[in-house]
Amino acid sequence: MHKGKIFILSGPSGAGKTTIYKRLLKRNRIKDILVRVVTYTTRSMRPGEVHGKDYFFISKKMFLFKQRWKHFLECQKVFENYYGTPRKQVEDILKQGQNVLLCIDVKGAHSVAEVFPDAVKIFIMAPSFEDLCQRLKQRASEDPNALRLRIKTAKEEIKQMDRYDYIVINDDIKRAVREVENIIVSEALNLADSRH
Repeated sequence: MHKGKIFILSGPSGAGKTTIYKRLLKRNRIKDILVRVVTYTTRSMRPGEVHGKDYFFISKKMFLFKQRWKHFLECQKVFENYYGTPRKQVEDILKQGQNVLLCIDVKGAHSVAEVFPDAVKIFIMAPSFEDLCQRLKQRASEDPNALRLRIKTAKEEIKQMDRYDYIVINDDIKRAVREVENIIVSEALNLADSRH
C-alpha cells in the first residue's frame, strides 16, 4: 500500500489560512484527493460550529491527558487555548494511501515536518505586514493586549517563511484559493506519477 502525503496550510493570524482552508474543502478537485483531519481544541464552540465536524471540543484537563499520552502529532497553545492534531487519524489516512490537509500554526507546521519531512508546506501571507495588522484590528474580537500579542507573534512567524515550500500572497481570496488548489493538485499528481 502506498502512503499518502501531508499538505500543511500555515501562516500568521489574520493572513486568511482558515478561510482558504474552508473554501478549498468545498472544491471538487480537492475533495477527490484530500482528507480533512478534525483537530482538538480547548476553546469554546462558536455559533454555527459542530462538535466532531469543525473541531473536537474538549476540556483543558482532557487535552493535557491526551498530550501526556502522545495522542497528538502536534499540539500548541495558541494564545489562551490548546489545539492538537490527532496522530492516529493522520497515520491511518496516510496508510490508506490518501492525502491529508492540515490547517495549523507555524510552530505546529514545523513539528509535523520533523515527523514527516516530505510534507508539502504552504505559507499564507497577507500582501504586507501593515495589511495583516489592519485585518487583525478589524476583527475587533480581542482586547488591546491580546491584539498586541497576535501582532508580535505574527512578526515572528513571518520570519519563518523561507522554511516553506510555497508562499501564497492572499491579496484576493478567490485567486489565493485557486493558487493553493493548483499547488495541491500538482503535488498530488507528482506523487501519483512517482508510484507508477
